[in-house]
Amino acid sequence: MEAVGASQIAYMPHDAYYRDQPKLSFEERSQLNYDHPNSLETKLMVKQIKQLLKGETVHVPVYDFTTHRRTSETVVVEPAPIILVDGILIFTKRRLRELMDIKVYVDTDSDVRFIRRLQRDMEERGRSLQSVVTQYLETVRPMHLKFVEPSKRFADVIIPNGGLNRVAMEMVVSRLHALLPPT
Repeated sequence: MEAVGASQIAYMPHDAYYRDQPKLSFEERSQLNYDHPNSLETKLMVKQIKQLLKGETVHVPVYDFTTHRRTSETVVVEPAPIILVDGILIFTKRRLRELMDIKVYVDTDSDVRFIRRLQRDMEERGRSLQSVVTQYLETVRPMHLKFVEPSKRFADVIIPNGGLNRVAMEMVVSRLHALLPPT
């Protein structure tokens, strides 16, 4: 977004579309498998991307990871020349893939993925070390192997080294600049 310009990009994070489960208790919601594609309301994301493509403004849900609930707030996303769809499970749904002109898979070593998740979940989501480790072993790793890793076959570009590959990033940014309307 920095390299292309935030005003040129409508950012759509898949993580915002986790299903709300208001009828479940916090304990029940805490036990759900959030790493399975069905935990996300991808149909709503597809609908909102189509609205953006028509030039319409959308209201993206806001998900609170500490309560495992959607909030009443939304984020207003305006149409832009580029729609950036972000998420580890975005290639698992054909209807979502069909809306993408360029599919980029950022390949990251498993130890780096685990460390990033551990830091994020403890710092931003108030989780304990043990709860992060347990979730990683019970759902994150198995779902990565079942859904995320195989989905990279749908990518047009695979960026190794967790996005820290300068040459690959420059190529993607160059391609995005080429897609922008002339100024």
